[in-house]
Amino acid sequence: MPTTATPQPGAPVDPYRAYNFKLLVNGVTNGHFTEVSGLEMNIPALPYREQGNDRIRMIPGQAEYEPVTLHFGLTASRELWDWVHAVARGMVSRRNVSIVLLDAAGTTEVLRWNMINAWPTRWRGAHLNTLGQEIAIAALTLRYEGLELETGVAAPTPA
Repeated sequence: MPTTATPQPGAPVDPYRAYNFKLLVNGVTNGHFTEVSGLEMNIPALPYREQGNDRIRMIPGQAEYEPVTLHFGLTASRELWDWVHAVARGMVSRRNVSIVLLDAAGTTEVLRWNMINAWPTRWRGAHLNTLGQEIAIAALTLRYEGLELETGVAAPTPA
């Protein structure tokens, strides 16, 4: 009797595309970015030796959040620059920042990473070249205290 492969439960799922996303700062759309890098959480292992046992066990340590760098095309908007500049002058304003991933059509929110109490730690200006025709891309690096993931979030309704 021939054997047949057992089908996997559920329908195949097409993964999300990485090119439709936007940034929200305190719930307000603050631009569309060309690239987001460094969205990462690390939970280090801490060695622990139990009394009377020569075996070393590993336990999870404190979660660490890597800085996130946002690359964006320069525009006349000063909102991000003013935020960075205020922090540089010692007036730290921590904000909740969300990276929102949209569906392939760019209309429906499918995932949202919420960076809790974020503040800018680095700003890098665009590379300017009179012989080039590229878009002027600047970068902003953020540190934050916590990371949350939401799925299928509907657009917030105005209060």
